[in-house]
Order: sequence, then structure tokens, then C-alpha cells
Amino acid sequence: MNVPFLSLHDVTAMHGDEIREAARRVIDSGWYLQGKENEAFEKHYAEYIGSPFCIGCANGLDALIWIFRAYIELGVMQPGDEVIVPANTYIATILGITENGLKPVLVEPRKETLEIDDSLIEAVITPRTKAICIVHLYGRNAMTDKIAELCKKYNLKLIEDNAQAHGCTWHGKRTGSIGDAAGHSFYPGKNLGALGDAGAVTTNDPELAAAVRALANYGSQKKYIFKYAGRNSRLDEIQAAILDVKLKYLDEDIQRRQEVAAYYYAHISNPLIELPEQLDDAHNVYHLFPIIVKDGKRDALHDYLAEKEIGTVIHYPIAPHKQECYAKEAWNIPQLSLPITEFLADAELSLPISPCMTKEQMEYVAECINAFA
Repeated sequence: MNVPFLSLHDVTAMHGDEIREAARRVIDSGWYLQGKENEAFEKHYAEYIGSPFCIGCANGLDALIWIFRAYIELGVMQPGDEVIVPANTYIATILGITENGLKPVLVEPRKETLEIDDSLIEAVITPRTKAICIVHLYGRNAMTDKIAELCKKYNLKLIEDNAQAHGCTWHGKRTGSIGDAAGHSFYPGKNLGALGDAGAVTTNDPELAAAVRALANYGSQKKYIFKYAGRNSRLDEIQAAILDVKLKYLDEDIQRRQEVAAYYYAHISNPLIELPEQLDDAHNVYHLFPIIVKDGKRDALHDYLAEKEIGTVIHYPIAPHKQECYAKEAWNIPQLSLPITEFLADAELSLPISPCMTKEQMEYVAECINAFA
């Protein structure tokens, strides 16, 4: 039986007629940038997230870059200031910080949750610390009461990397509306994915929203008048229209992912496999289903499942602090020692999970994993 890690063809086909109609509508309109489709999607996504402002942009990395750049332009931060960030995130989170001349302060995750360990944060706060950037990695909520307390105690901005967690909640609020600002990615493989690159910023701060919108449009708030030296990072009309279609089905698609995850938790049983702490469904939208493979057998399991025609992906095999691009940064000399992050890089494997998976595919994945030795 073939079980792809994620079939974008099948995901798109679920709502294919509406997606094609949305694209056709844009093509026929003759208006391809900054039009009604952007307005509609930004309005609907802001309502869904529960945030007053949503600004579409080119991709999820740009969304993070613009948040930090806007805070610098507004005088809230300046180059050299520190931003606390989980060490085991995808590198884009850290790129958003370093692109703006800010210093990332990497904090280890909890092995059980794979999210930032809030018990380690206060010890690294200094007078230069201006923000905590949490990452809802794998679709799991990363926010805690302790993080909220620290932000209030030290007057820190709370920035969310919500690239993997559209639809997740914490205390009844959607991730992406919990902090001061959030970056969202709509890369095709995400729970809410476009047919190309796309992203957005959500925030409750009108001044920040205006700065982000200008920065992503060459720095212009009015045509041919440039307040900032910005860049071109706009969400195009076709992607906005497609995202607006898929947004209507996001909660339904998440529920299907949660059903797959529930089956995995109930039926995967192998002493070599450790599953992350199970959260209630409100706190996990299962963008990915990571497992931890013990005894150095992660790569062997990956190859074994490939032989069984089961697609898996390693997230992420080289930790950010061990990437060549950060080898000469002052904050990484001597190279940081982050044993939990490094262990996860060597042991994590993501299993197939999508709204298109069949019961037979779930059963086959679990059976094959349980038979691995």
C-alpha cells in the first residue's frame, strides 16, 4: 500500500472546483495585486484568528521579518536587542530575527512537548531582551501561563510564529491572536496552504499593522510616497482567493487530522518509538505528527518505511545553531551546546498525516511501525 507523506494533489482536489472557480474569477477580473480578493481574505482570516488586523504578504519568513522590522522602525526595538526563541525551531524563525540585526537567544525545548521550556526563559532575560518569540511547532500550542507572566513582568513583546498552527487555541483564543503580533505561513503543505508561497501578519496594534503593510509595499503608505525603505512582499490575488476558499474548510480538515492522530496514539506501540505528550485537540492541529525514535534508529526506520511505501520526513536534521550560516555569529561562538535540541534533530521523524488519509492507510502505518525492530 502506498501512503504518501502528504499528497498536495489530493488535498487540492478536495475543494478543486471551488479553487478553480476562484482562480478563474481573478483571471477574468483583470486585477491581480492588492485588490478585492486580498481584502476579503484578510478580513476573513482576521475574523477566524480573532485579531483586529491582518496583512497579507509574500511568505511566512517575510511575515516575521516585517514584524521585527516594524518594531525597529517604531522605536520599540533597535539592532542588537535580544529576542528569546526556541532552539529547535525551523530556521525561518531565527532568520526573521537576525535579518533585522537582532540577537536570537536560543532556549531549549521540553523533550516531552517539543515546545520551548518556559522554566528556562527567565534565566536568560537581560536588559537588552525585548521580546519572546514562541513557535507553535508541529501544530502544537507553545503558549503557557508562565510565558504570559514573564512578558508582563519584564514588559516584553510576545511574538508568535504561527506558521504551523492555523486553528490551534490557547485558553479559548486562536494562536496568532495571543501575543502582540504573529507571522503566518501559507506554504502549500501547511494546514491552510496556498498553491505557492504566501503569508500574513496578524496583530492587535494598529500602528504596527500600518508599518507592516507599508514595509511590505516598498515602504509606501501612499502611492509614490515612501515613509520607509521597504521591499516588495505582497500576497497576490490568486493566492488570496484560493486561501479564502480553503479557509472555509480549515476546521473540518483539522478535525480529520486529529482523527488520524488519535488513531496513531491509540495503536502505535513499539518500545523504540516515543510519542510526544498528547494534548487535547484544542491545543494541537497536527500540522505534523512527530515521533522520537530511540537507540539511534531514526534513519533506519525512515528507510524501512520507505521500503513499505510509507512517506516520512525528518524535521529538522540539523539544528539552527549548527548551520553554517550561523557558525561565525558572535552569539554562537563558541558554538552553543543544546543537547535536547541536538537529540531531537537526530531522533525526530514525522509520520504521514493529512485530511485525505484513509482508515486503511492509518492501519498500515501503525502496523508497519509496530513491526519495526
